Amino acid sequence: MSNIPDKEFLEYLTKSIVDHPDDVRVDRKVDEMGVLLSLRVNPQDMGQVVGRQGATAKAIRSLLRIVGIKNNARVNLKIEEPEGSTHGSPRTE
Repeated sequence: MSNIPDKEFLEYLTKSIVDHPDDVRVDRKVDEMGVLLSLRVNPQDMGQVVGRQGATAKAIRSLLRIVGIKNNARVNLKIEEPEGSTHGSPRTE
């Protein structure tokens, strides 16, 4: 195990709830604002990660804040839209 508990926690949590755990990717960046974790999942798993009305994503963010507080860091989560996803983008006909 490495010394990056927030990244490891997010990977473990996300892989536990998706159908394609091998497609989970987490990038970690640190700057003056704190830690930014960028999460990429299989397009078919986006619904499971975001949840109904964003409830799952909100819960994951809350848990990450707790992990960050324990490690004296401000942790933010960005869930990246997978390529080919139609969620949030205008349709062209």
